[in-house]
Amino acid sequence: MKKGTSESTKKRLLQKTLDGLDASRRAPRSFLVLMLLIHAVTSVTIPQISRAQTVVTLWGMQIPVAAFAGVVSSLGNICLIMLAVFCGKLGFFAAFIVLLAQFPMLAVNILRSHAYNSIPGIFSNILTLIAIVIIYVNIRQTEKYQDRIRNQAVTDSLTGIPNRFACSELLVSLVEQGKKFVAASIDLNNFKSINDSMGFGTGNEALKVIASRWKAIADGGLSGTLDFIARLSGDEFALVIRDYDSEEEVLNTIRQYMNVLCEKLTIDNCDFYVSASFGYAEYPTDSNKMDNLISYADAAMLEAKRSGNSDLIVRFTRDLLKEEHTLEIEKKIHAALENDGIFFQLQPQYDMNQKLRGFEALARMRDEEGKLISPGEFIPVAEKVGLIDKIDVTVFRKAAAFFGKLLRKTNADITLSVNVSVRHLMKNDFLQETREVLERNGIPTKNLEVEITESVMIDSAERALQCINSLKEMGVQIAIDDFGTGYSSLSYLNSFPADLLKIDKSFVDKMNDSDSMRQYVAAIISMGHIMGFDVISEGVEQQQQMETLQSIHCDFIQGFLWGRPLSAEDAEKVAMDNAEKFR
Repeated sequence: MKKGTSESTKKRLLQKTLDGLDASRRAPRSFLVLMLLIHAVTSVTIPQISRAQTVVTLWGMQIPVAAFAGVVSSLGNICLIMLAVFCGKLGFFAAFIVLLAQFPMLAVNILRSHAYNSIPGIFSNILTLIAIVIIYVNIRQTEKYQDRIRNQAVTDSLTGIPNRFACSELLVSLVEQGKKFVAASIDLNNFKSINDSMGFGTGNEALKVIASRWKAIADGGLSGTLDFIARLSGDEFALVIRDYDSEEEVLNTIRQYMNVLCEKLTIDNCDFYVSASFGYAEYPTDSNKMDNLISYADAAMLEAKRSGNSDLIVRFTRDLLKEEHTLEIEKKIHAALENDGIFFQLQPQYDMNQKLRGFEALARMRDEEGKLISPGEFIPVAEKVGLIDKIDVTVFRKAAAFFGKLLRKTNADITLSVNVSVRHLMKNDFLQETREVLERNGIPTKNLEVEITESVMIDSAERALQCINSLKEMGVQIAIDDFGTGYSSLSYLNSFPADLLKIDKSFVDKMNDSDSMRQYVAAIISMGHIMGFDVISEGVEQQQQMETLQSIHCDFIQGFLWGRPLSAEDAEKVAMDNAEKFR
Protein backbone atom coordinates (compact mmCIF):
# COMPACT_ATOMS: atom_id res chain seq x y z
CA MET A 1 0.00 0.00 0.00
CA LYS A 2 1.29 3.44 -0.92
CA LYS A 3 2.45 5.90 1.68
CA GLY A 4 2.56 3.16 4.26
CA THR A 5 -1.19 2.99 4.52
CA SER A 6 -2.11 -0.54 5.60
CA GLU A 7 -5.26 -2.31 4.54
CA SER A 8 -6.60 -2.29 8.10
CA THR A 9 -5.91 1.43 8.37
CA LYS A 10 -7.89 2.06 5.18
CA LYS A 11 -10.82 0.08 6.50
CA ARG A 12 -10.72 2.06 9.73
CA LEU A 13 -10.64 5.30 7.78
CA LEU A 14 -13.65 4.24 5.72
CA GLN A 15 -15.56 3.20 8.81
CA LYS A 16 -14.56 6.42 10.55
CA THR A 17 -15.98 8.32 7.58
CA LEU A 18 -19.33 6.59 7.97
CA ASP A 19 -19.30 6.84 11.75
CA GLY A 20 -18.75 10.55 11.55
CA LEU A 21 -21.88 11.08 9.45
CA ASP A 22 -24.32 10.48 12.29
CA ALA A 23 -22.21 9.80 15.38
CA SER A 24 -23.73 10.23 18.85
CA ARG A 25 -22.56 13.35 20.57
CA ARG A 26 -20.45 12.61 23.67
CA ALA A 27 -19.30 15.00 26.35
CA PRO A 28 -15.54 15.59 26.30
CA ARG A 29 -13.21 13.77 28.70
CA SER A 30 -12.74 17.00 30.60
CA PHE A 31 -16.42 16.83 31.60
CA LEU A 32 -15.89 13.33 33.08
CA VAL A 33 -12.88 14.54 35.05
CA LEU A 34 -14.81 17.57 36.33
CA MET A 35 -17.77 15.47 37.52
CA LEU A 36 -15.45 13.03 39.32
CA LEU A 37 -13.59 15.92 40.90
CA ILE A 38 -16.80 17.52 42.18
CA HIS A 39 -17.95 14.16 43.55
CA ALA A 40 -14.60 13.67 45.29
CA VAL A 41 -14.88 17.11 46.89
CA THR A 42 -18.39 16.36 48.13
CA SER A 43 -17.29 13.00 49.52
CA VAL A 44 -14.50 14.66 51.52
CA THR A 45 -16.62 17.53 52.85
CA ILE A 46 -19.75 15.53 53.81
CA PRO A 47 -18.25 14.06 57.05
CA GLN A 48 -16.98 17.47 58.13
CA ILE A 49 -20.33 19.13 57.40
CA SER A 50 -22.29 16.41 59.20
CA ARG A 51 -20.16 16.87 62.39
CA ALA A 52 -20.24 20.67 62.34
CA GLN A 53 -21.87 22.33 65.38
CA THR A 54 -22.21 25.78 63.88
CA VAL A 55 -25.38 27.46 62.76
CA VAL A 56 -25.95 29.76 59.76
CA THR A 57 -28.64 32.35 59.34
CA LEU A 58 -30.57 32.31 56.06
CA TRP A 59 -33.55 34.60 55.41
CA GLY A 60 -33.84 35.24 59.12
CA MET A 61 -33.79 31.54 60.03
CA GLN A 62 -31.03 29.78 61.95
CA ILE A 63 -30.10 26.52 60.19
CA PRO A 64 -27.50 24.02 61.46
CA VAL A 65 -24.65 23.50 59.02
CA ALA A 66 -25.02 19.72 59.49
CA ALA A 67 -28.39 19.93 57.72
CA PHE A 68 -26.56 20.66 54.47
CA ALA A 69 -24.82 17.26 54.44
CA GLY A 70 -27.74 15.72 52.53
CA VAL A 71 -27.66 18.52 49.97
CA VAL A 72 -23.96 18.03 49.34
CA SER A 73 -24.45 14.25 49.14
CA SER A 74 -27.20 14.71 46.56
CA LEU A 75 -24.94 17.00 44.55
CA GLY A 76 -22.29 14.28 44.45
CA ASN A 77 -24.82 11.68 43.31
CA ILE A 78 -26.11 14.06 40.62
CA CYS A 79 -22.54 14.26 39.29
CA LEU A 80 -22.45 10.45 39.02
CA ILE A 81 -25.81 10.42 37.21
CA MET A 82 -24.45 13.06 34.78
CA LEU A 83 -21.55 10.72 34.02
CA ALA A 84 -23.94 7.92 33.09
CA VAL A 85 -26.05 10.23 30.92
CA PHE A 86 -23.38 12.15 29.01
CA CYS A 87 -20.17 10.07 29.08
CA GLY A 88 -21.34 6.76 27.71
CA LYS A 89 -19.88 3.43 28.79
CA LEU A 90 -16.81 4.99 30.41
CA GLY A 91 -18.93 7.38 32.47
CA PHE A 92 -21.30 4.59 33.56
CA PHE A 93 -18.53 2.30 34.80
CA ALA A 94 -16.73 5.18 36.51
CA ALA A 95 -19.93 6.10 38.41
CA PHE A 96 -20.70 2.43 39.14
CA ILE A 97 -17.24 1.79 40.61
CA VAL A 98 -17.32 4.96 42.70
CA LEU A 99 -20.71 4.03 44.17
CA LEU A 100 -19.67 0.46 44.93
CA ALA A 101 -16.48 1.71 46.60
CA GLN A 102 -18.52 3.96 48.92
CA PHE A 103 -20.61 1.12 50.39
CA PRO A 104 -17.76 -0.45 52.46
CA MET A 105 -16.72 2.97 53.77
CA LEU A 106 -20.27 3.79 54.83
CA ALA A 107 -20.71 0.37 56.48
CA VAL A 108 -17.46 0.71 58.43
CA ASN A 109 -18.42 4.23 59.49
CA ILE A 110 -21.77 2.97 60.85
CA LEU A 111 -20.42 -0.15 62.60
CA ARG A 112 -17.24 1.30 64.14
CA SER A 113 -18.16 4.90 64.75
CA HIS A 114 -21.85 4.33 65.28
CA ALA A 115 -22.47 7.14 62.79
CA TYR A 116 -26.05 6.25 62.19
CA ASN A 117 -26.57 9.45 60.27
CA SER A 118 -24.77 7.67 57.39
CA ILE A 119 -27.66 5.20 56.96
CA PRO A 120 -29.59 7.60 54.65
CA GLY A 121 -26.41 7.81 52.57
CA ILE A 122 -26.49 4.05 51.94
CA PHE A 123 -30.05 4.17 50.66
CA SER A 124 -29.25 7.28 48.62
CA ASN A 125 -26.33 5.45 46.98
CA ILE A 126 -28.50 2.38 46.30
CA LEU A 127 -31.11 4.54 44.59
CA THR A 128 -28.40 6.35 42.62
CA LEU A 129 -26.92 2.99 41.59
CA ILE A 130 -30.33 1.78 40.41
CA ALA A 131 -30.85 5.07 38.57
CA ILE A 132 -27.57 4.93 36.62
CA VAL A 133 -28.14 1.28 35.70
CA ILE A 134 -31.61 2.09 34.35
CA ILE A 135 -30.23 5.14 32.52
CA TYR A 136 -27.34 3.17 31.02
CA VAL A 137 -29.55 0.27 29.85
CA ASN A 138 -32.04 2.68 28.24
CA ILE A 139 -29.26 4.65 26.57
CA ARG A 140 -27.71 1.45 25.20
CA GLN A 141 -31.06 0.38 23.74
CA THR A 142 -31.52 3.84 22.25
CA GLU A 143 -28.01 3.76 20.78
CA LYS A 144 -28.68 0.38 19.16
CA TYR A 145 -31.81 1.83 17.59
CA GLN A 146 -29.88 4.92 16.52
CA ASP A 147 -27.17 2.73 15.01
CA ARG A 148 -29.81 0.90 13.01
CA ILE A 149 -31.34 4.18 11.85
CA ARG A 150 -27.88 5.54 11.10
CA ASN A 151 -27.01 2.53 8.98
CA GLN A 152 -30.26 2.93 7.10
CA ALA A 153 -29.51 6.63 6.58
CA VAL A 154 -26.04 6.11 5.11
CA THR A 155 -26.40 2.68 3.49
CA ASP A 156 -28.13 1.73 0.26
CA SER A 157 -30.78 -0.81 1.22
CA LEU A 158 -30.40 -2.88 -1.96
CA THR A 159 -26.63 -3.20 -2.34
CA GLY A 160 -25.38 -2.57 1.20
CA ILE A 161 -22.83 0.03 0.10
CA PRO A 162 -22.94 3.72 1.13
CA ASN A 163 -25.72 5.79 -0.40
CA ARG A 164 -26.04 9.32 -1.83
CA PHE A 165 -26.31 10.90 1.64
CA ALA A 166 -23.14 9.19 2.85
CA CYS A 167 -21.28 10.26 -0.29
CA SER A 168 -22.49 13.84 0.02
CA GLU A 169 -21.45 14.07 3.67
CA LEU A 170 -18.01 12.65 2.86
CA LEU A 171 -17.48 15.20 0.09
CA VAL A 172 -18.55 18.04 2.39
CA SER A 173 -16.06 16.82 5.00
CA LEU A 174 -13.22 16.55 2.48
CA VAL A 175 -13.93 20.01 1.06
CA GLU A 176 -13.93 21.48 4.57
CA GLN A 177 -10.56 19.84 5.21
CA GLY A 178 -9.19 21.14 1.92
CA LYS A 179 -7.79 17.73 0.96
CA LYS A 180 -7.12 16.78 -2.66
CA PHE A 181 -9.45 14.11 -4.01
CA VAL A 182 -11.19 12.90 -7.16
CA ALA A 183 -14.96 12.50 -7.54
CA ALA A 184 -15.89 10.05 -10.29
CA SER A 185 -19.40 9.64 -11.71
CA ILE A 186 -20.38 6.15 -12.95
CA ASP A 187 -23.42 5.18 -14.99
CA LEU A 188 -24.10 1.64 -16.22
CA ASN A 189 -24.63 1.43 -19.98
CA ASN A 190 -27.93 0.13 -21.34
CA PHE A 191 -28.85 -1.31 -17.95
CA LYS A 192 -32.51 -0.62 -18.70
CA SER A 193 -32.43 -3.47 -21.23
CA ILE A 194 -31.84 -5.99 -18.41
CA ASN A 195 -34.83 -4.67 -16.47
CA ASP A 196 -36.98 -4.62 -19.60
CA SER A 197 -36.04 -8.08 -20.85
CA MET A 198 -35.58 -9.99 -17.58
CA GLY A 199 -37.52 -7.97 -15.00
CA PHE A 200 -36.54 -5.72 -12.11
CA GLY A 201 -35.72 -8.69 -9.87
CA THR A 202 -32.91 -9.75 -12.18
CA GLY A 203 -31.80 -6.14 -12.55
CA ASN A 204 -31.60 -5.74 -8.76
CA GLU A 205 -29.54 -8.92 -8.46
CA ALA A 206 -27.16 -7.58 -11.11
CA LEU A 207 -26.77 -4.34 -9.16
CA LYS A 208 -25.96 -6.31 -6.01
CA VAL A 209 -23.23 -8.30 -7.77
CA ILE A 210 -21.69 -5.20 -9.34
CA ALA A 211 -21.76 -3.32 -6.02
CA SER A 212 -20.16 -6.26 -4.19
CA ARG A 213 -17.30 -6.38 -6.70
CA TRP A 214 -16.67 -2.67 -6.34
CA LYS A 215 -16.98 -2.85 -2.56
CA ALA A 216 -14.31 -5.57 -2.49
CA ILE A 217 -11.90 -3.25 -4.30
CA ALA A 218 -12.64 -0.28 -2.01
CA ASP A 219 -12.65 -2.18 1.30
CA GLY A 220 -9.66 -4.32 0.36
CA GLY A 221 -7.50 -1.41 -0.75
CA LEU A 222 -6.81 -3.33 -3.97
CA SER A 223 -6.39 -0.22 -6.09
CA GLY A 224 -3.51 1.25 -4.07
CA THR A 225 -5.55 4.37 -3.32
CA LEU A 226 -8.11 5.15 -0.64
CA ASP A 227 -11.50 4.64 -2.32
CA PHE A 228 -15.12 5.20 -1.34
CA ILE A 229 -17.84 3.70 -3.53
CA ALA A 230 -21.52 4.70 -3.20
CA ARG A 231 -24.75 4.02 -5.05
CA LEU A 232 -26.60 7.25 -5.80
CA SER A 233 -29.77 5.93 -7.46
CA GLY A 234 -30.84 3.35 -10.02
CA ASP A 235 -27.74 2.42 -12.00
CA GLU A 236 -25.79 5.55 -10.98
CA PHE A 237 -22.75 5.24 -8.69
CA ALA A 238 -20.06 7.56 -7.35
CA LEU A 239 -16.42 6.85 -6.57
CA VAL A 240 -14.27 9.08 -4.34
CA ILE A 241 -10.51 8.57 -4.68
CA ARG A 242 -7.87 9.80 -2.22
CA ASP A 243 -4.17 9.18 -1.44
CA TYR A 244 -2.83 9.35 -5.00
CA ASP A 245 0.23 11.09 -6.43
CA SER A 246 -0.56 11.40 -10.12
CA GLU A 247 -3.39 11.35 -12.64
CA GLU A 248 -2.10 8.02 -13.92
CA GLU A 249 -2.78 6.50 -10.48
CA VAL A 250 -6.33 7.87 -10.64
CA LEU A 251 -6.84 6.31 -14.08
CA ASN A 252 -5.40 3.00 -12.89
CA THR A 253 -7.83 2.99 -9.97
CA ILE A 254 -10.82 3.73 -12.20
CA ARG A 255 -9.70 1.02 -14.63
CA GLN A 256 -9.84 -1.54 -11.82
CA TYR A 257 -13.50 -0.69 -11.23
CA MET A 258 -14.06 -0.77 -14.98
CA ASN A 259 -12.29 -4.11 -15.50
CA VAL A 260 -14.34 -6.08 -12.96
CA LEU A 261 -17.37 -5.35 -15.15
CA CYS A 262 -15.75 -7.39 -17.93
CA GLU A 263 -16.46 -10.54 -15.93
CA LYS A 264 -19.85 -11.94 -16.86
CA LEU A 265 -22.79 -11.76 -14.46
CA THR A 266 -24.64 -15.04 -14.06
CA ILE A 267 -28.13 -14.60 -12.62
CA ASP A 268 -30.81 -17.30 -12.73
CA ASN A 269 -28.61 -19.29 -15.14
CA CYS A 270 -28.47 -16.34 -17.54
CA ASP A 271 -25.20 -14.63 -18.44
CA PHE A 272 -25.01 -10.85 -18.74
CA TYR A 273 -22.22 -8.49 -19.70
CA VAL A 274 -22.37 -4.96 -18.36
CA SER A 275 -20.23 -1.91 -19.09
CA ALA A 276 -20.24 1.56 -17.59
CA SER A 277 -19.33 5.13 -18.47
CA PHE A 278 -16.80 6.83 -16.17
CA GLY A 279 -16.13 10.56 -15.84
CA TYR A 280 -14.29 12.42 -13.09
CA ALA A 281 -13.26 15.81 -11.74
CA GLU A 282 -10.60 16.72 -9.19
CA TYR A 283 -10.83 18.92 -6.09
CA PRO A 284 -9.61 21.65 -5.95
CA THR A 285 -8.06 21.69 -9.45
CA ASP A 286 -11.33 21.54 -11.39
CA SER A 287 -13.51 23.18 -8.74
CA ASN A 288 -13.32 24.08 -5.06
CA LYS A 289 -17.10 23.80 -4.62
CA MET A 290 -18.73 20.45 -3.98
CA ASP A 291 -21.85 21.05 -6.10
CA ASN A 292 -19.81 22.18 -9.09
CA LEU A 293 -17.46 19.24 -8.70
CA ILE A 294 -20.33 16.74 -8.85
CA SER A 295 -21.83 18.50 -11.88
CA TYR A 296 -18.45 18.48 -13.62
CA ALA A 297 -17.97 14.76 -12.96
CA ASP A 298 -21.46 14.12 -14.37
CA ALA A 299 -20.65 16.19 -17.46
CA ALA A 300 -17.48 14.15 -18.03
CA MET A 301 -19.42 10.90 -17.58
CA LEU A 302 -22.07 11.99 -20.10
CA GLU A 303 -19.33 12.81 -22.58
CA ALA A 304 -17.94 9.29 -22.12
CA LYS A 305 -21.44 7.86 -22.67
CA ARG A 306 -21.97 9.96 -25.80
CA SER A 307 -18.73 8.64 -27.28
CA GLY A 308 -20.10 5.09 -27.23
CA ASN A 309 -16.66 3.82 -26.18
CA SER A 310 -17.01 1.77 -22.99
CA ASP A 311 -13.21 1.85 -22.48
CA LEU A 312 -13.03 5.64 -22.40
CA ILE A 313 -12.49 7.48 -19.10
CA VAL A 314 -13.16 11.22 -19.41
CA ARG A 315 -11.79 13.92 -17.16
CA PHE A 316 -13.74 17.14 -16.92
CA THR A 317 -12.60 20.06 -19.06
CA ARG A 318 -14.12 23.49 -19.53
CA ASP A 319 -15.14 22.52 -23.05
CA LEU A 320 -17.78 20.26 -21.54
CA LEU A 321 -19.61 23.18 -20.01
CA LYS A 322 -22.61 23.53 -22.27
CA GLU A 323 -25.23 24.56 -19.76
CA GLU A 324 -24.33 28.24 -19.91
CA HIS A 325 -24.47 28.14 -23.70
CA THR A 326 -27.85 26.37 -23.51
CA LEU A 327 -29.24 29.14 -21.31
CA GLU A 328 -27.95 31.76 -23.74
CA ILE A 329 -29.61 30.04 -26.72
CA GLU A 330 -32.84 29.61 -24.74
CA LYS A 331 -32.96 33.36 -24.13
CA LYS A 332 -32.44 33.98 -27.83
CA ILE A 333 -35.28 31.58 -28.71
CA HIS A 334 -37.65 33.40 -26.34
CA ALA A 335 -36.61 36.73 -27.86
CA ALA A 336 -37.03 35.39 -31.41
CA LEU A 337 -40.53 34.09 -30.66
CA GLU A 338 -41.52 37.44 -29.20
CA ASN A 339 -39.86 39.61 -31.87
CA ASP A 340 -40.70 37.71 -35.06
CA GLY A 341 -37.20 36.22 -35.30
CA ILE A 342 -38.49 32.76 -36.28
CA PHE A 343 -38.96 32.33 -40.02
CA PHE A 344 -38.91 29.58 -42.63
CA GLN A 345 -37.04 28.48 -45.71
CA LEU A 346 -38.34 26.00 -48.25
CA GLN A 347 -36.28 23.14 -49.66
CA PRO A 348 -37.63 21.69 -52.90
CA GLN A 349 -38.36 17.97 -53.34
CA TYR A 350 -38.25 16.38 -56.80
CA ASP A 351 -39.08 13.12 -58.49
CA MET A 352 -36.38 11.41 -60.55
CA ASN A 353 -37.39 13.41 -63.65
CA GLN A 354 -36.76 16.61 -61.68
CA LYS A 355 -40.44 17.44 -61.51
CA LEU A 356 -41.26 19.43 -58.38
CA ARG A 357 -43.08 17.38 -55.75
CA GLY A 358 -43.28 20.18 -53.21
CA PHE A 359 -41.33 21.93 -50.47
CA GLU A 360 -40.25 21.10 -46.95
CA ALA A 361 -40.61 24.04 -44.55
CA LEU A 362 -37.44 24.39 -42.48
CA ALA A 363 -37.22 26.42 -39.26
CA ARG A 364 -34.75 29.29 -39.18
CA MET A 365 -33.95 31.86 -36.51
CA ARG A 366 -32.32 35.28 -36.20
CA ASP A 367 -31.22 36.79 -32.91
CA GLU A 368 -32.01 40.37 -31.88
CA GLU A 369 -28.97 41.63 -33.81
CA GLY A 370 -30.14 39.94 -36.98
CA LYS A 371 -27.50 37.20 -36.84
CA LEU A 372 -28.59 33.77 -38.09
CA ILE A 373 -28.48 30.96 -35.51
CA SER A 374 -27.83 27.50 -36.89
CA PRO A 375 -30.78 25.05 -36.67
CA GLY A 376 -28.34 22.49 -35.31
CA GLU A 377 -27.77 24.90 -32.43
CA PHE A 378 -31.23 26.19 -31.54
CA ILE A 379 -33.48 23.19 -32.33
CA PRO A 380 -31.86 20.77 -29.80
CA VAL A 381 -32.11 23.50 -27.14
CA ALA A 382 -35.74 24.19 -28.06
CA GLU A 383 -36.51 20.48 -27.70
CA LYS A 384 -34.72 20.32 -24.37
CA VAL A 385 -36.44 23.35 -22.80
CA GLY A 386 -39.90 22.68 -24.23
CA LEU A 387 -40.11 25.46 -26.82
CA ILE A 388 -40.04 23.31 -29.95
CA ASP A 389 -43.83 23.24 -30.26
CA LYS A 390 -43.94 27.05 -30.34
CA ILE A 391 -41.34 27.05 -33.13
CA ASP A 392 -43.32 24.38 -35.01
CA VAL A 393 -46.50 26.45 -34.84
CA THR A 394 -44.77 29.65 -35.94
CA VAL A 395 -43.12 27.99 -38.95
CA PHE A 396 -46.33 26.17 -39.90
CA ARG A 397 -48.47 29.31 -39.82
CA LYS A 398 -45.99 31.42 -41.79
CA ALA A 399 -45.19 28.73 -44.36
CA ALA A 400 -48.90 27.92 -44.84
CA ALA A 401 -49.74 31.58 -45.44
CA PHE A 402 -47.16 31.71 -48.24
CA PHE A 403 -48.03 28.27 -49.64
CA GLY A 404 -51.75 29.01 -49.92
CA LYS A 405 -50.98 32.04 -52.12
CA LEU A 406 -48.49 29.97 -54.16
CA LEU A 407 -51.09 27.28 -54.89
CA ARG A 408 -53.58 29.86 -56.13
CA LYS A 409 -50.96 31.58 -58.26
CA THR A 410 -49.49 28.45 -59.90
CA ASN A 411 -52.47 26.10 -59.72
CA ALA A 412 -49.81 23.41 -59.22
CA ASP A 413 -50.46 20.15 -57.39
CA ILE A 414 -47.53 20.35 -54.98
CA THR A 415 -47.07 19.51 -51.31
CA LEU A 416 -46.03 21.49 -48.25
CA SER A 417 -44.17 19.28 -45.76
CA VAL A 418 -43.95 20.48 -42.17
CA ASN A 419 -42.04 18.91 -39.30
CA VAL A 420 -44.05 18.14 -36.17
CA SER A 421 -42.30 17.41 -32.89
CA VAL A 422 -43.60 14.88 -30.39
CA ARG A 423 -44.49 17.74 -28.03
CA HIS A 424 -46.48 19.51 -30.75
CA LEU A 425 -48.25 16.36 -31.94
CA MET A 426 -49.38 15.50 -28.41
CA LYS A 427 -51.03 18.88 -27.76
CA ASN A 428 -54.76 18.59 -27.27
CA ASP A 429 -55.51 21.32 -29.80
CA PHE A 430 -53.12 20.09 -32.51
CA LEU A 431 -55.82 18.75 -34.85
CA GLN A 432 -58.04 21.82 -34.47
CA GLU A 433 -55.05 24.09 -35.01
CA THR A 434 -54.15 22.22 -38.22
CA ARG A 435 -57.70 22.54 -39.58
CA GLU A 436 -57.81 26.27 -38.83
CA VAL A 437 -54.48 26.97 -40.56
CA LEU A 438 -55.50 25.03 -43.68
CA GLU A 439 -58.94 26.68 -43.90
CA ARG A 440 -57.59 30.17 -43.28
CA ASN A 441 -55.06 29.85 -46.11
CA GLY A 442 -57.18 27.83 -48.54
CA ILE A 443 -54.87 24.83 -48.63
CA PRO A 444 -56.48 21.49 -49.52
CA THR A 445 -55.68 18.84 -46.93
CA LYS A 446 -54.12 16.58 -49.59
CA ASN A 447 -51.47 19.24 -50.22
CA LEU A 448 -50.22 19.15 -46.62
CA GLU A 449 -47.74 16.56 -45.42
CA VAL A 450 -46.90 16.15 -41.74
CA GLU A 451 -43.44 14.73 -41.02
CA ILE A 452 -42.90 12.79 -37.80
CA THR A 453 -39.77 11.05 -36.60
CA GLU A 454 -39.94 7.31 -36.04
CA SER A 455 -39.06 7.89 -32.35
CA VAL A 456 -42.70 8.99 -31.93
CA MET A 457 -43.67 5.39 -32.60
CA ILE A 458 -41.53 4.26 -29.69
CA ASP A 459 -42.19 7.05 -27.16
CA SER A 460 -45.93 7.56 -27.56
CA ALA A 461 -47.19 4.99 -30.04
CA GLU A 462 -50.85 4.74 -28.97
CA ARG A 463 -51.48 8.47 -28.62
CA ALA A 464 -49.52 9.25 -31.79
CA LEU A 465 -51.49 6.68 -33.74
CA GLN A 466 -54.76 8.32 -32.71
CA CYS A 467 -53.55 11.73 -33.91
CA ILE A 468 -52.17 10.34 -37.16
CA ASN A 469 -55.36 8.44 -37.93
CA SER A 470 -57.30 11.67 -37.40
CA LEU A 471 -54.96 13.50 -39.78
CA LYS A 472 -55.40 10.77 -42.38
CA GLU A 473 -59.18 11.03 -42.06
CA MET A 474 -58.81 14.75 -42.79
CA GLY A 475 -56.84 13.86 -45.94
CA VAL A 476 -53.42 15.01 -44.72
CA GLN A 477 -50.40 13.01 -45.91
CA ILE A 478 -48.00 11.46 -43.34
CA ALA A 479 -44.23 11.09 -43.77
CA ILE A 480 -41.90 9.17 -41.46
CA ASP A 481 -38.76 11.30 -41.15
CA ASP A 482 -35.16 10.08 -40.66
CA PHE A 483 -36.23 6.48 -41.16
CA GLY A 484 -33.63 3.90 -40.10
CA THR A 485 -31.94 6.05 -37.42
CA GLY A 486 -34.24 4.96 -34.58
CA TYR A 487 -35.36 1.62 -33.21
CA SER A 488 -38.83 1.13 -34.64
CA SER A 489 -39.85 -2.40 -35.57
CA LEU A 490 -41.74 -3.51 -38.66
CA SER A 491 -44.83 -4.08 -36.51
CA TYR A 492 -44.80 -0.39 -35.53
CA LEU A 493 -44.16 0.67 -39.09
CA ASN A 494 -46.97 -1.50 -40.42
CA SER A 495 -49.44 -0.04 -37.90
CA PHE A 496 -48.84 3.58 -38.97
CA PRO A 497 -50.84 4.86 -41.94
CA ALA A 498 -47.90 6.68 -43.52
CA ASP A 499 -47.59 7.76 -47.16
CA LEU A 500 -43.89 8.45 -47.38
CA LEU A 501 -40.60 7.20 -45.89
CA LYS A 502 -37.70 9.66 -45.70
CA ILE A 503 -34.25 8.02 -45.78
CA ASP A 504 -31.84 9.91 -43.55
CA LYS A 505 -28.87 11.76 -45.07
CA SER A 506 -26.40 9.66 -43.03
CA PHE A 507 -27.31 6.59 -45.13
CA VAL A 508 -27.18 8.48 -48.41
CA ASP A 509 -23.70 9.81 -47.56
CA LYS A 510 -22.33 6.25 -47.12
CA MET A 511 -24.45 4.61 -49.78
CA ASN A 512 -21.67 4.45 -52.40
CA ASP A 513 -18.90 3.56 -49.95
CA SER A 514 -19.64 -0.17 -50.06
CA ASP A 515 -21.95 -2.65 -51.72
CA SER A 516 -23.45 -3.57 -48.33
CA MET A 517 -24.49 0.04 -47.66
CA ARG A 518 -26.00 0.32 -51.12
CA GLN A 519 -27.96 -2.87 -50.52
CA TYR A 520 -29.09 -1.56 -47.14
CA VAL A 521 -30.58 1.58 -48.71
CA ALA A 522 -32.09 -0.54 -51.46
CA ALA A 523 -33.69 -2.78 -48.82
CA ILE A 524 -35.30 0.24 -47.12
CA ILE A 525 -36.71 1.43 -50.44
CA SER A 526 -37.99 -2.05 -51.28
CA MET A 527 -39.56 -2.45 -47.85
CA GLY A 528 -41.28 0.92 -48.20
CA HIS A 529 -42.70 -0.04 -51.57
CA ILE A 530 -43.94 -3.40 -50.26
CA MET A 531 -45.85 -1.53 -47.55
CA GLY A 532 -47.32 0.88 -50.05
CA PHE A 533 -45.15 3.93 -49.21
CA ASP A 534 -43.31 6.28 -51.52
CA VAL A 535 -39.68 6.83 -50.58
CA ILE A 536 -37.65 10.05 -50.60
CA SER A 537 -33.91 10.32 -49.90
CA GLU A 538 -32.61 13.38 -48.04
CA GLY A 539 -29.23 15.03 -48.39
CA VAL A 540 -28.56 14.13 -52.03
CA GLU A 541 -25.57 16.28 -52.96
CA GLN A 542 -23.74 14.36 -55.69
CA GLN A 543 -24.73 13.20 -59.18
CA GLN A 544 -23.41 9.73 -58.39
CA GLN A 545 -25.78 9.49 -55.39
CA MET A 546 -28.72 10.48 -57.55
CA GLU A 547 -27.81 7.86 -60.19
CA THR A 548 -27.54 5.15 -57.54
CA LEU A 549 -30.94 6.10 -56.11
CA GLN A 550 -32.42 5.95 -59.59
CA SER A 551 -31.01 2.46 -60.08
CA ILE A 552 -32.55 1.18 -56.83
CA HIS A 553 -35.91 2.78 -57.65
CA CYS A 554 -36.11 5.61 -55.14
CA ASP A 555 -39.17 7.79 -55.88
CA PHE A 556 -38.04 11.29 -54.82
CA ILE A 557 -34.91 13.14 -53.75
CA GLN A 558 -34.21 16.22 -51.67
CA GLY A 559 -30.83 17.87 -51.30
CA PHE A 560 -28.29 20.41 -52.49
CA LEU A 561 -27.83 18.66 -55.85
CA TRP A 562 -31.14 20.01 -57.18
CA GLY A 563 -32.19 22.50 -54.56
CA ARG A 564 -30.88 24.26 -51.47
CA PRO A 565 -33.22 25.78 -48.83
CA LEU A 566 -34.80 28.86 -50.43
CA SER A 567 -36.43 32.06 -49.35
CA ALA A 568 -40.14 32.45 -50.07
CA GLU A 569 -39.42 34.61 -53.13
CA ASP A 570 -36.93 32.12 -54.62
CA ALA A 571 -39.24 29.17 -53.83
CA GLU A 572 -42.04 30.94 -55.72
CA LYS A 573 -39.77 31.38 -58.75
CA VAL A 574 -38.81 27.67 -58.67
CA ALA A 575 -42.48 26.66 -58.46
CA MET A 576 -43.45 28.96 -61.34
CA ASP A 577 -40.61 27.74 -63.57
CA ASN A 578 -41.34 24.09 -62.79
CA ALA A 579 -45.06 24.53 -63.46
CA GLU A 580 -44.23 26.10 -66.82
CA LYS A 581 -41.73 23.32 -67.67
CA PHE A 582 -44.14 20.45 -66.99
CA ARG A 583 -47.32 22.10 -68.25
